[in-house]
Amino acid sequence: MNLSEYVRHLPDGNLTRQTSFWHRLHIDPYLLLALVLLACGGMVVLYSAAGGDMVSVYRQGIRFGIGFVVMVFVAQFDPRWYQMWGGTVYILGVMLLVLVLFFGTGAKGAQRWLDIPGLMRFQPSEIMKIAMPVMLAWYLSRYGVPPKYRHLFLSIFLLAIPVALVAQQPDLGTALLIAASGIFVVFLAGLSWKLIFTGIFLALSMFPVLWLFVLREYQKQRILTLFDPTSDPLGAGWNIIQSMTAIGSGGFNGKGYMLGTQSQLDFLPESHTDFIIAVLGEEFGFVGAMALIALYAFIIIRGMIIAIRGRDNFCRLLAGSLTLTFFIYVFVNIGMVSGILPVVGVPLPLVSYGGTSIVTLLAGFGMLMSISTHHRA
Repeated sequence: MNLSEYVRHLPDGNLTRQTSFWHRLHIDPYLLLALVLLACGGMVVLYSAAGGDMVSVYRQGIRFGIGFVVMVFVAQFDPRWYQMWGGTVYILGVMLLVLVLFFGTGAKGAQRWLDIPGLMRFQPSEIMKIAMPVMLAWYLSRYGVPPKYRHLFLSIFLLAIPVALVAQQPDLGTALLIAASGIFVVFLAGLSWKLIFTGIFLALSMFPVLWLFVLREYQKQRILTLFDPTSDPLGAGWNIIQSMTAIGSGGFNGKGYMLGTQSQLDFLPESHTDFIIAVLGEEFGFVGAMALIALYAFIIIRGMIIAIRGRDNFCRLLAGSLTLTFFIYVFVNIGMVSGILPVVGVPLPLVSYGGTSIVTLLAGFGMLMSISTHHRA
């Protein structure tokens, strides 16, 4: 018995699966508990990072409420429904990204949002984080796995369109996440190591072109700052220096809740968004950071178990991609805050202050729960 067969036969904790209360609601109780703990812990840290501002916590709570409602709603639909509408959502998402280029709003030189007057403001690129893996999982599962060369090339083309549009906004962090969500689908579809290493080589060989013609000056500066933050300590290196100082000063047990100097005295920039884990590290120390990482690890492992148990190729590809993209969220954010990756503006999932990203992430977990509970064809 190989690993996938072994995992599929593992007991999932439901003694009467078909009559389980959670199963009838199409909710995975393990994922739900972990996500609720993560959301509650995130709001505790957010209160400190925002300097005791209850308004921010209240708004975050509303967004979590909306997100969890969306998650439960999404979980009710059979995965075949997503398979059916994946292409349509992808086309709609690409059209919205084109609209952003002409009619989008934004700040600080970035044009990323669409405004519906009197109703809402949203970021279409967030839709593609869901639409991209659904679209590719549908396409590749339809024509069989592992994919043939023509299907592989078309998949890369379909992936490149939204990635290029988002990079033009510019939003390199989100573009990388969309790219990751699609690449994971292709990878999980079954590629030979020869193709994998060829792809890595081609990607690395394109870096000089990206550096000369695609990356903007501030993006180049972020990459250079990664290797020597002290070269511009009051400019591009400020964020990394302050975040590393905050994490290091927390020690093993931390300084105590709301007692961190870097965040409370406003030395740490974006402390309630991209750099919020530095606040946690300073106030709760190594113990608090490892507790958070352990919770993330549990969610990722649970997601991969759901992927392995998926009833068909579409479910396995989609669940695997959603889970691994969540891992990339966590890895990139922690990496950039700790100084091992460039700063690319990726929030810490379900902990950083945010709006559309929270709803999108929880919608993705709703799809995971749908795959987990809709086992019968």
